[in-house]
Amino acid sequence: MSQTQRVGFLLVDNFTMISLASAIEPLRMANQLSGQPLYEWVMLTETGQPVRASDNIMVTPDHGIHDCGHIDMMLLCGGVGVANARSRNLRAWLQQLAHRRIKLGALCTGSYLLADAGVLTGYRCTLHWEYMAAFKEAFPQLETSNALYCIDRDRLTSSGGTVPMDMMLHLIEKEHSSALSTAICDMFLCERIREGQEEQRVPLRHLVGSAQPKLAEVVALMEANLEEPITLDELAHYVGLSRRQVERLFQRHVKCSPSRYYLNLRLKRARQLLRQTSYSIIEIATACGFVSTPHFSKCYRENFGVPPRDDRCGRSAPKAAEIAPVMPELELNIRLESARGEPTFASVTL
Repeated sequence: MSQTQRVGFLLVDNFTMISLASAIEPLRMANQLSGQPLYEWVMLTETGQPVRASDNIMVTPDHGIHDCGHIDMMLLCGGVGVANARSRNLRAWLQQLAHRRIKLGALCTGSYLLADAGVLTGYRCTLHWEYMAAFKEAFPQLETSNALYCIDRDRLTSSGGTVPMDMMLHLIEKEHSSALSTAICDMFLCERIREGQEEQRVPLRHLVGSAQPKLAEVVALMEANLEEPITLDELAHYVGLSRRQVERLFQRHVKCSPSRYYLNLRLKRARQLLRQTSYSIIEIATACGFVSTPHFSKCYRENFGVPPRDDRCGRSAPKAAEIAPVMPELELNIRLESARGEPTFASVTL
């Protein structure tokens, strides 16, 4: 029997409930489907007093941070106004955990508290896109990524929303098996486990602000014309600018040329189709505005580091036929039917 891993969730005022639930539920289902207590979890607040989530639900924790007992991994659950949760006490406690080599992680905006404690130095990290600009300004020395989640040695940071589920499924697969993580996906109607290096989709208004409506118009035209790309001259004409003015807007606010930005949009769309559909590579190339498959493959490889065929083969979820033979070897007791008797499928005891 595998040793039970104890996971702590530190809740701060206005934490995001969806991120917390997305992180806990895969652990619960891992226990249920394996028939083993692979994980247990404990809710903490700094003082041991109840805190209110951003959806106004009041949560009573199990412990305060100084009487939580043994912890294998600590995840900080951030949310709205996370900077208000900073304290000397919390900072010192996180530094002690880091000194003891305990895994530290964060959900949503919780990375801010890890960074404030100085325990993200030398690590790659991420957080929700809405807080990223402020985070980079406060901690310019850190390597901040726009990825959905980052697992860098003993640091795990997630952008929030439903992404913690992907991060925890990735951990379960690494620590136990792909058979177990795939079974959890089936239970949660989760189509696939998203890779950490996939980028958050950041709304353009948060990149350039509302003061650049013409730039937003150009990008909207690009997004609406991925299958049949329109020329830069046509884009400029539609928004009432010259070609040179459009180029200057992109260089100043997006830090790349319009053609490069347009190509990136098409390639990101191609990667979505590649991973989420059974379309052939020829069909995907055509749907994303590429005149030939070799040209599409060349651009894809230059942008993502692998050709499209390898990306699809290397990241597709295991098929049922591939899972069955390895289950006896791993002595997994995966019982998909065992969830049917639950009074509330998505219940989480806090």
